[in-house]
Amino acid sequence: MTDEQTAVKATYFSIIGNTSLAIIKWLAGFFGNSHALIADAIESTSDIFASMLILFGIKFSHKPADNKHPYGHGRIEPLITFLVVGFLISSSVIIAYQSIINIQTPHELPEAWTLIVLAGIIIWKEISYQIVIKKSKQVNSSSLKADAWHHRSDAITSVAAFTGISTALLLGKGYEAADDWAALFAALFILYNSYLIFRPALGEIMDEQSYDDLIIQIREEALKVPGILSTEKCYVRKAGMQYHVDLHAVIDGNISVKEGHAISHLLKDTLKEALPQLGNILIHIEPAE
Repeated sequence: MTDEQTAVKATYFSIIGNTSLAIIKWLAGFFGNSHALIADAIESTSDIFASMLILFGIKFSHKPADNKHPYGHGRIEPLITFLVVGFLISSSVIIAYQSIINIQTPHELPEAWTLIVLAGIIIWKEISYQIVIKKSKQVNSSSLKADAWHHRSDAITSVAAFTGISTALLLGKGYEAADDWAALFAALFILYNSYLIFRPALGEIMDEQSYDDLIIQIREEALKVPGILSTEKCYVRKAGMQYHVDLHAVIDGNISVKEGHAISHLLKDTLKEALPQLGNILIHIEPAE
């Protein structure tokens, strides 16, 4: 299975799961009189659209390079991640606003059976997070990582809802708002989580040099190539699921240009074979002093 197929399969998994859980949460929140569950349902509904955006981004990012986009279309991924963060922030604002209104409005206690629904949701969402985050690491996808964190944030908001409903039921009349305070806490957590998703995507757009482990691997593989004496500058930038590399390699300054050219091609081919996640590799030859 290719990286694209793996990512697409994981995204379909998210869409189907989020749709099913959103329906369950809306029904359970409405009939179970739980504002925290309804807040949870709002987030799950936004997750559906976010996962659809991610699916589009993954498919678009794998379009082959062309004359206008010689480095491919991978940069669509962090842009999609920004949109996903926008969905998260919008959800958190809506949840926070509704929670504050509900805290100030007297209402009935939530139904006890909603706790059973939430327990199942928490378990499923954590399983979903583990599945999708594993796939995101496998294919080096920032947008798929954002999708995984949607599952984790959903699990935590469900934990908050579970805590709020439990508190309201245990303490009884006068503590109905515990459910709403839980929803408000969930909204704040979603905001914090939005930043955690946004920051790496911003670094990707800004070509931040944060790939030290990969650079070490590149240098180690380069030294295995006959004729390469050492390496100097090595810059890496990420675009979608691929990493583009600029590498300065040191060779014997007394050999011919033709021989140096052949060594640079051998180096490029070696890196491509050893590290398939690399995209464009630009080799700059330096003569040894």
